[in-house]
Amino acid sequence: MVRIRLMRFGAKHRPYYRIVVVDSKKKRDGAYIEKLGHYSPIESNKFYIDTNRYNYWISVGAQPSDTVKKLYDKFLTLTK
Repeated sequence: MVRIRLMRFGAKHRPYYRIVVVDSKKKRDGAYIEKLGHYSPIESNKFYIDTNRYNYWISVGAQPSDTVKKLYDKFLTLTK
């Protein structure tokens, strides 16, 4: 199954995440198919996602993780 989930970067206590499309059997920081955006909780919740590509992957059957789904929904309410 293909998932849309977070990939962690950054130093200790300074997380920075990429939002990626990845096979669900891969490790958290393993190889990914496509990068869709980024999320930085330290820098006042800085969040970006390519909505066209996100919607494409959802349409072909990719499942977002709970965290990505919450962030995406929050992003949509802020942009309206």
